[in-house]
Parts: sequence; C-alpha cells; structure tokens
Amino acid sequence: MQIDLLNTKGEKVSDLKLSAEVFEGEVKKHLFYEVVKMQLANRRLGTACTKTKGEVSGGGAKPWKQKGTGRARTGSNRNPLWKGGGTIFGPRPRDYSYKVPKKVRKEALRSALRHKLNEGTFKVFDNLNLDSPKTKNALEIFNASGVKSALVVMEPGNNNLKLAVRNIKGFKTVECGGINVFDVLKYDELVMTQGAFEKVEASLR
Repeated sequence: MQIDLLNTKGEKVSDLKLSAEVFEGEVKKHLFYEVVKMQLANRRLGTACTKTKGEVSGGGAKPWKQKGTGRARTGSNRNPLWKGGGTIFGPRPRDYSYKVPKKVRKEALRSALRHKLNEGTFKVFDNLNLDSPKTKNALEIFNASGVKSALVVMEPGNNNLKLAVRNIKGFKTVECGGINVFDVLKYDELVMTQGAFEKVEASLR
C-alpha cells in the first residue's frame, strides 16, 4: 500500500510506502466506541459536590420537644426533608477515569487511521516547517492541498506550526505522541508530517 507524499504546495513529491501491519485489515468501528468513551470519561473532573445533613451549617438544637406538641417528631432543621436541609445521595467528588487494555487502544487507533485512508482524507506532507508563526502561511499550505478542517500531527518542537494553526477554526495540532482516536475521528481530515507519520507508524506496529 502507498500514499502520496505532498509538498507545501499540495503537489505530489513521491509515494510513501505504508506498513501492511498497520494499514491493512478491518476497520473495527466497535472499538471506536470503547476508546472514545474511555477518553471522555477520563476528561471528567468529578468535582461536583453536595452537602449531606451532617455538613450543612446549623441544625444543632432539636427544633421542639419529642412529644406533646402534636407535630411530627424531628431532631434537626437540617433534615433533608426540610428547606435548607442536606441532600440525599447527591454527587460527591469522584474519579470517573478507567482504562481499556493497551492492545485495544492500539487497534482502535490503527482502525481510525485505516478509516481515514479508506475515505481519502489522510494526507502526509514531506514537512510543514514555517519561517514564522503566521496563520496566513499555514492557511496557504492547507488551501493549496484542499484541506478545510483537520487534525495536524507534527513532530515535537515545531512551535511555528503550532502557533500558526491554533487560531484557525476547525484545526488542531498534536505532537505525534499525543495522537488519539477521539481527535482523529472528530476532524474531517488527518494531516501528518512525514517525520510524525514514521513515528506513529512505528509505534503501532
């Protein structure tokens, strides 16, 4: 299998050979659900908190005597049944994160790359180095290759590209070590530099 290697003008420079181990095979869409659900769960802060009747201020004294008033017996005006009382079974700080097996995460990412390749929305550039962090320069490259919305996967240290792309609507940059299923599927296209592509491919073999 091969993919076109493009330059910054959107022109084909050469063919880039794809690893059969990574790019050939079934697109296992059921894994997308498992891994994306895990990613979204891991992003939850879990900081919502309500007070129980023991934590609400007040309620130290018994409102009235136990017997003889004709009213229902009660021990605190911070009872959950009263206005201003505590909350029963309300949210408490907790950790929502969990993990799926590493092999499942890898296979899901392989499937996401295959999905983009099959759709024809996967582009690899020989480099995306910019002389200055200008949004205009980044837009010229993407417009020349017909990219309207994409996840841009780059090598570490390419700060000019990172700064140039961050202000463009519908685009996001990640370093090759941070590529993930959620972002790959979220954006219309997947764009990689050749160096980032080689590192991602090697990590998925």
